[in-house]
Amino acid sequence: MTRDYVTADLPVFFVFLVCALFLVMWAGPQRGTVTEFYVSDGLLKPAHNGVALFGDVMSAAALLGSPGLIALTGYDGTLSVLGPAVSWIVILLLVAERYHSTTEFTIGDRLARRLRSRPVHLAAGVATLLVCLLYLIAQLVGASALTVGILGSAGRGMEGAVSVGLGALMILYIVLGGMRAATLVQTVKAVMLMGGGIALALLVLARFDFNPGALLSAAAKGSGHGDDFLSPGLRFGGGATKLDSLSEQMALLIGAAGLPHLLMRISTVPTPSGARRSVQYAALMTVVFYLAAGVLGFGAAALVGTQVIEGDNPSGNTAVLLLAANIGGSFLLTVVACVAFATVLAVVAGVTLAAATSLAHDVYGAFITRGTASGERELFVARVAAVAIGTTATLLAVFARSLNVSFLIGLAFAVAASAIVPALLYGMFWKDFTTRGATWSIYGGLLTSVVLVGLSPQVSGSATALLPHLDFSVFPLRNPGLVAIPAGFLLGWLGSVLPGSAGRADAAPSPHTASEGRGASPSLSGG
Repeated sequence: MTRDYVTADLPVFFVFLVCALFLVMWAGPQRGTVTEFYVSDGLLKPAHNGVALFGDVMSAAALLGSPGLIALTGYDGTLSVLGPAVSWIVILLLVAERYHSTTEFTIGDRLARRLRSRPVHLAAGVATLLVCLLYLIAQLVGASALTVGILGSAGRGMEGAVSVGLGALMILYIVLGGMRAATLVQTVKAVMLMGGGIALALLVLARFDFNPGALLSAAAKGSGHGDDFLSPGLRFGGGATKLDSLSEQMALLIGAAGLPHLLMRISTVPTPSGARRSVQYAALMTVVFYLAAGVLGFGAAALVGTQVIEGDNPSGNTAVLLLAANIGGSFLLTVVACVAFATVLAVVAGVTLAAATSLAHDVYGAFITRGTASGERELFVARVAAVAIGTTATLLAVFARSLNVSFLIGLAFAVAASAIVPALLYGMFWKDFTTRGATWSIYGGLLTSVVLVGLSPQVSGSATALLPHLDFSVFPLRNPGLVAIPAGFLLGWLGSVLPGSAGRADAAPSPHTASEGRGASPSLSGG
């Protein structure tokens, strides 16, 4: 198809990025303490934090991937929004208040409340860094693909430059602004995402006189599949594909409760009840946005056509862009593109901050220096870590931009669900959970996820695999969640109940007592 009508205005992007840079300069830290840098002193209002939480969690996949999948597979594609939407229930009921009341900055802090500090801080730090790095690479590669989706063949030479530019911008955001800057960009992104998504959905519905039935009928016709488009089966047939769907939904549903950048934001409000209200605001916004995403997906099938979308991008990631161009030409396309780039920037800023915090606080502060480092030293290490992590993710994204890396998001959620969530839930709800159980759960769940993905069709044995010319695929599922998540829980239980397990008696008291408050510099006890 010709892409003459889907060309965005580059000057608009330049102005957008310059404005983003001025935002970070304006939102920089005021006091220069670790609590301000990590969690904005824990003083955000629940409503504000809920909006930022929505902006932190909703990645570019929510704006581009989910509507695209619906446009290609109809009914089956709608299942892609169920996991992220329902996952807020898990976070609300099991995690938000209890995690806030017993955690200072990181997942390692929560586990170290009753367990030995050094082993659990290191294990939590390793898992956090892996999840964040996978998430960052996927987001930056997605930004590269977005450039091609907007500019067509002219954008292929800019893929690497876009990854580098976004990587540099996210490093500046975190180094200069910390959580304050991340909160600001996430709030702006959330408003843009909600406003843009709802406005575009309303424009789609207006084409069909606000009649959902007419929209679905037109989508079925435009898909080329007829009524099958509105019935189960196009994406998930039988056998392994149904297990794939179950495994993917398990990883999305459970893994969200273990995403480090989400858990870190829970600590930015002053009270546990505030954390609960923050999650409620974010959950409400998620449901509203995914309703709009469904309209966009079916609208793209109806107005653009499934075959045209698939021909432009086999994964459907450009469906919303093509839809915007169809409805409003280059102007609306440019608006949607700016929203998409803001989405990527907000997510990578939050993830980079979580990774830098874990490296500085868990690995350096608790494990290497045994809690002897000053707050000023830890803050310096956190900023250096942000540069190192951002640079590493950017370089890997540049090299990976021509590869099929869709499995990275699934792997990130699977690692979070199988390594972080079991240890987190056991630590909060099981009084007999031990240090050995925590380390077995984290390292075992992490290793199981990575090995199974490496042996899955995502890496080899299929035309869409990461290494399509090789075939060492022996694990039939594309997402390891169905096996790795139970393995993480099982290993955590075995490590705690088997003879010789290190029990609670060897736990060092948490250094972050209520008397220290959120403004105090951390002083971790070595284990």
